[in-house]
Amino acid sequence: MAQGSGTKADPWQLKTPPGTSEYQMWIDDMADPPAIVCQVGGTQLKYQKRAIDDLDAMLKKHGDWMDLGGADEQKPAADGTVEAWGRSEQNPVGGWYGMKKGLRGRFGVYMPPLMEALGLVELTHDAKNNKMRAK
Repeated sequence: MAQGSGTKADPWQLKTPPGTSEYQMWIDDMADPPAIVCQVGGTQLKYQKRAIDDLDAMLKKHGDWMDLGGADEQKPAADGTVEAWGRSEQNPVGGWYGMKKGLRGRFGVYMPPLMEALGLVELTHDAKNNKMRAK
C-alpha cells in the first residue's frame, strides 16, 4: 500500500512499476473535469479522475494480464496495451485520459502503481515489459 492519503497536502508516494523512479499523485476534485495530478520531479501531468474506475472496469472485462506499454504522447502506443487504451477513441472518454497537451502520455507508467496502491489490480515489477490485471 502506498503512503499518503491522496490529497495535495498528503499525496500518494508511488514508484514506477520497475521501482526505478518515485513520484507523487493526488486527487484534485476542483479541476474540471476532476483530475489525478501526477508530480514527477519538476513535471506535472494530469489524468481524468474517472480513469481509475474506467480502467478498473476495462481490466475486469479483459479478464487477464495486460501489457502496460507506457509511452510519451509523441510516440505511438503498442496495440493491446494499457497505454493504447488510455488514448483510444474506443475508451469511455473517446480519447486521451491525459489532460495536459504534450504530456498526455505515460498513462501505462503512472496509473498502474496507483491502481495497485488502491488495491484494485495486481502489477508486475520487472525491469521492463510489466503488466497488470484486475483483482
